[in-house]
Parts: sequence; structure tokens; C-alpha cells
Amino acid sequence: MKLLAYLVRRLGSLVLVLLGMSVIVFLLLRSLPGDPAVMAAGGADATPEAIAKVRQEMGLDRPLVVQYGLFVQNLLRGDLGRSIVTRREVLDDMKAFLPATVELALTSVFLACLLGIPMGVLSAVYRGRWPDALFKPFSVFAASMPVYWLGLMAVLVFYGLLGWLPAGGRLSAGTAMTAEVTGLYTVDAVLAGRPDLLWDALRHLVMPAAVLSGISLGNIANLTRATMLETLAEPFIVTARAKGLPEAAVVVRHAFRNITMPLVTVVGIQLGQLMGGVVLTETIFSWPGLGLYAVSALDNFDYPILMIFTLVYSCLYAGINILVDLLCGFLNPQLSV
Repeated sequence: MKLLAYLVRRLGSLVLVLLGMSVIVFLLLRSLPGDPAVMAAGGADATPEAIAKVRQEMGLDRPLVVQYGLFVQNLLRGDLGRSIVTRREVLDDMKAFLPATVELALTSVFLACLLGIPMGVLSAVYRGRWPDALFKPFSVFAASMPVYWLGLMAVLVFYGLLGWLPAGGRLSAGTAMTAEVTGLYTVDAVLAGRPDLLWDALRHLVMPAAVLSGISLGNIANLTRATMLETLAEPFIVTARAKGLPEAAVVVRHAFRNITMPLVTVVGIQLGQLMGGVVLTETIFSWPGLGLYAVSALDNFDYPILMIFTLVYSCLYAGINILVDLLCGFLNPQLSV
């Protein structure tokens, strides 16, 4: 019952946040220069009559209050609307593009944890020695470099100069996934028993995932180092060492176990931020996910897509935060959700 009450409380606050955010985004989109009816009617060559007809059909000639009310009404019925330009169902597009974004974000946070946590632990254990002198500047550099700069440099080096990795896309030209079960190409290739497709998908995934994981890697490494230094100075660590326990057991069984909660928290925060950072990464690497989809919609003033894109990302971010709180409560039952 306690968990249910917590979930109801968090979901209730989420509804209020989404409502307020939808109003703000709705007004911001309407304040942008440009008319989506012009794009839908054929662009600069469209006649005034055609533009006026499109505006009437799409309800763009109605007052803003009425337009927003219709949007909320349709949303409550499960109707996410249609693209103004392509006339495709936004829900269908979301289903098509979301798996690519999820695969990229999960791979990025996996790489950030795989490298950042050991770097932070070694920097703390060997404080002031060569591992700390090597990893600490690297983590600061990774956390401070903009995604767009890292992405462009990665394309220049690994594609332009070395030719080791493809510049963009999820698969090579002329190659298609035989059966999309989850939408995650690496998983679908394994399920289909196609190692050639798996290798191709990994080659296309590694560079954007590595670039996107840069900032998270640095933040995770820095937090791990700081919390490990604090924990290694605690009296119970001194007692464990005084008992003659091996240093590896002291670090792994005692010190590291006590930093899992802050690590879970920062990883959840980084995953939420990665879901927003994919916009730049997907644009640079032509990764067909929600980020690239939203950029294309912004170029065409496609209001329905941008509204749903904002709400979907807000729900994902809020869902990640709720999951982190639940994990922290599981790791430490004394905490109250």
C-alpha cells in the first residue's frame, strides 16, 4: 500500500508537470516565425487560397485556446494527431523511431558505467599516484567537451581519416534487418541468428554511443572518485584494514557497496540527460531516432510532432527518476519512498 500510494502521488505530480509543460511548449511553438500551413500546402509556391484551405482543415485558423483544448481532448482519447507535413500518424512515427533512440541511450550509459566506475574507483584507491593522475584529467575532459564537438571530431578521425567506422545510419546501405522484434537492431540481430547483421549494427552504433557517453562517463567517474574517497576514510574501513582483510576485499566488499546508492542516482540522472542529448548526436550521425525526427519536424514547423516529442521525453525522464527512487529504496530499506 505504501508503494502504491507513492506511485499515485508521483504520477499525479507528473500529470501536473506535463500539463504545465504542454502549455509552455504550445505557446512557444506558436511564437516561432513561420507558418506550418505553408509547408503543408506545398512550400513557397503555394497559393494563398491553398494555404487558407490547409489552415482551415487543420484548425490553425482557430483561437489558440481552442487549438490547445482540441489537442488535450485528442490526447486523452489516445489520438496523438497527424504530422502536418507528411499526414502520417504521429503515434506510428513514435513507434518507428523510439527504439533507435532507446538503443543509443542505453548503449551510451552502459559504456559510461563500464568505463567511468572503474576509473573512479582506481582514482580513489590510488589517489595521488599514476592512475589518479591519468584518469582524473580524462574524466574532467570528457565531462566538459560538448557533444557536437566530440561528434564532429569522431567523424573526422574514425571515418574521414582512418576509415574504421561508418559515418552514420544504423545499418550499411542496402542492408535491412530481417525481422524487427524489439526495434533494437543489436538485439534483433541476435534473435535472428545473424552475426553479420550484429557486426554491422555494432559498427554503426559504437561511434555515436561513445560520443554520447562522454559527458556521462566524466560525471560518473568524478562522482565515483569523490564518494569512494569519503568512504575509504570512514572508521569501518579502517577497522576492516586493521583486521587484516585484503585490500581488494576492503575496496569491493565494504567501500564499493556503500556507494551504490549515489551511483544509482547519478546513473539515472545521466540516463535522463542522455535521452535529451541524443538530439545533437542523432543529427550529427544521421541516426534515425526521435532526436533526428524532432529536428526535421522543427524545420517544417510540424507542431503535433514537436508537442508529442516533448511529452514523450518528459515521461521518459520522469519514469527514470521514479525507477531510481524505487531502486534506492530497495538498496536501503530504511529509506521511505
